[in-house]
Amino acid sequence: MPPILLHLETATETCSVALSKANKIIASVNLDKGNSHTEHLFPFIEQVLAESNCNISELNGVVLSIGPGSYTGLRIGASAAKGICYALNIPLIGISTLQSIVFSAISKQKEEQKVLYCPMIDARRMEVFTALFDENGTAITEAEAKIVDEHFLASELESHIIYFCGNGMPKCQPILQHKNARFIDAPLDATNMLLPALVKYENKEFEDVAYFEPFYLKEYLAKKSVVKGL
Repeated sequence: MPPILLHLETATETCSVALSKANKIIASVNLDKGNSHTEHLFPFIEQVLAESNCNISELNGVVLSIGPGSYTGLRIGASAAKGICYALNIPLIGISTLQSIVFSAISKQKEEQKVLYCPMIDARRMEVFTALFDENGTAITEAEAKIVDEHFLASELESHIIYFCGNGMPKCQPILQHKNARFIDAPLDATNMLLPALVKYENKEFEDVAYFEPFYLKEYLAKKSVVKGL
């Protein structure tokens, strides 16, 4: 029976939810508005279920964008996904947020083959969370927090066309001016996780719901309040 999967994307400022059946997205909703996950995530889940005439009990799994990204956004998404999976006794499928960006870029780029993709999630100043992926969306380097300067991926750019994408790309574009550098708008969206999620579902590559934690990449540092008396 074709799996019905709920997809949750909360790793950055985007709050996005989708519902898929087999290899098709049957409902989705997306809001690019920072710090809105707490307010919108569960109403969005209810919305895609209602639009699809699907009862939550029919779900066969939950797909979650697991990071790297915003500490708060990742925590909210993970809490929702774990709660649903635990209550329904269904599997949790984790998808790298960087890979999700790459699949968005691949869907928009049809002209060139044998290229590399460099997704970038905005961190602070000129820092990004990033990794390199091949044309199939497979990671070929580990995810890292990197400072982008004029030497960033210099040797790789000499030998490969590289597509830079993600919400950290615009601030880096002026620095990455090279004949082999390409820039593509590939916003995060819960629908981007469908293809890798189906592979993991088929192979039963599931997260341990009880012990799962998002991939923060960097430790969360609470900021000291600047308000007097706090």
